[in-house]
Amino acid sequence: MEDTLEISAAAVKELRQRTGAGVMDCRRALEEAKGDLNKATEILRERGIAIAEKKASRAASQGVIDCYIHAGGRIGVLVELNCETDFVARNEEFRALAHDIAMQVAATDPQYLSPDDVPAELSAQKEELALLSQPFIKDPSTNIQKLITEKIAKFGENIKLSRFVRYALGGG
Repeated sequence: MEDTLEISAAAVKELRQRTGAGVMDCRRALEEAKGDLNKATEILRERGIAIAEKKASRAASQGVIDCYIHAGGRIGVLVELNCETDFVARNEEFRALAHDIAMQVAATDPQYLSPDDVPAELSAQKEELALLSQPFIKDPSTNIQKLITEKIAKFGENIKLSRFVRYALGGG
């Protein structure tokens, strides 16, 4: 027991606030990272990706349709964000994710949902044209797909952005 690192409750709390992961997951990640918060955050992110891959095949038939109106009513967006259960669909954090994605669409005007949808002749512009690969407007260090992946890990359910539509007054 002389090799065990004592992890403080404050460190666990801070990591939870950063990542939204569970207490025990945060404690284990901090132990693995030898108390380094940044390394523990990265460990949890990697685990979140693994969790998301496992859940990707599960049906996501619940969810929300969220709207965002911007620029004095000159731009409007609808997004459909799906999850597995109505319990998660009613969660305030899930709804906030849908709203943030709608805001992203209003701000960046993506033409495609996924990078796979972008035609080959436009492949050099995949990051800006495909919503899922765009840097998140509120945190450019992550993109929309990574943001969704983090929520999959947090909620333990498959989450899928199904579709979006953006309207601009005058069609522009």
